[in-house]
Amino acid sequence: MRAKLTLAAALSLALSSGRLEAQDGHKIYISVDMEGVVGVVSGDHLGPSGFEYGRAREWMTNEVLAAIEGARAAGATEFVISDSHGNGENLLLDRLPEDVTLIRSWPRPLMMMEGIDETFDAAIFIGFHSSTDNPAGVRAHTMSSGRLAGVYLNGVAVPEAVINAAIAGHFGVPVIMISGDDVIAEEIRALVGDIETAVVKWAISYQSARTLMPQAAYDLIREKVRTAVERIDEFEPYVLERPITFDVTFKNYRPSEVLAYLPIVERTDSHSIRFVGKDMIEVSMFLEFLLSYDGSLAP
Repeated sequence: MRAKLTLAAALSLALSSGRLEAQDGHKIYISVDMEGVVGVVSGDHLGPSGFEYGRAREWMTNEVLAAIEGARAAGATEFVISDSHGNGENLLLDRLPEDVTLIRSWPRPLMMMEGIDETFDAAIFIGFHSSTDNPAGVRAHTMSSGRLAGVYLNGVAVPEAVINAAIAGHFGVPVIMISGDDVIAEEIRALVGDIETAVVKWAISYQSARTLMPQAAYDLIREKVRTAVERIDEFEPYVLERPITFDVTFKNYRPSEVLAYLPIVERTDSHSIRFVGKDMIEVSMFLEFLLSYDGSLAP
């Protein structure tokens, strides 16, 4: 008489014979800025000296929690979070889930996308803002509000979100969702494609907006992230043609003059330089050097 297989033995046999494949959840990368967070409109929110910075840290952290909850509801199981604003030490660690990992502080070779690689299924951007070339948007700038007046990839003016999307695209990872004001939602969709957007405020000027209340913003982000992860197979990575021409225009004269001493840098006008990288990794590392290097740095 033939013995009956136990359920565990049957599953083991099926796996070993290739008839049943184990299913893993999605691995998600979340890069988080602050200028696009609900309620944030001025310098009062953006650094330790601002009187509402502590509240803005809470709003920022809660937006990340909402994104994680939405992604989990759609099957995501692994997360890497990048604290990508200011000093890189804004998110409240004791509020984040125990099973995520967090990237903090600077410098980082991949800047706001440090830690991403080809093992991720998608990237999500929380709290983002429009570019320095855009005449609209709350706290609009690209990488440095005080130093840079224009940043271009292959001749196209780009916000931080598109630089980050190109880094993700280098690894074959699509961006599937962004939150922020109405201006960055429109800007990134025009360049990257039809991704999910959570508009948590509408720009009035550089330092004013009509904003949702925090809980409404969290609910919207949770919903949009869940939808994005459910649609994950519909998105394509944002991949630039190589080599990549990277142009920067400074607000001041001297940086372009001194950087042009480097043989890898061309000075294209009084305030601008050009660097050509073989890929987005080289471009990212050059930009991080440009923003981080200081001759007075000590170990």
